Amino acid sequence: MKKSKRTRLEAGGWRVGDAADFLELTPEEAALVETKLALSGNVRERRRKQGLSQADLAKRLKSSQSRVAKIEAADPTVSADLLLRALFALGATPCDVASAIRKGRRAAA
Repeated sequence: MKKSKRTRLEAGGWRVGDAADFLELTPEEAALVETKLALSGNVRERRRKQGLSQADLAKRLKSSQSRVAKIEAADPTVSADLLLRALFALGATPCDVASAIRKGRRAAA
């Protein structure tokens, strides 16, 4: 947000913050959410680049298409373990995972 807009809103009595402020997340909780969002976005990006459907990825994971949809939507019921398994099933390396997290943090900043 532009500084001028923020100043104008605050002058009007509004409080300005981010989703973590609104949800009253601890820094650790916010970091977990950001990480899961970065990983889920990377799963979707990799799957699409490889020309795979959600059903194709589900077969690789021995899971269901609806579960892959939840992975890609960063559904809170999806574990970090499943996110990582999906990335590795798509050929990602641990370095790729670290890059996806780093990229996600830059986008959130």
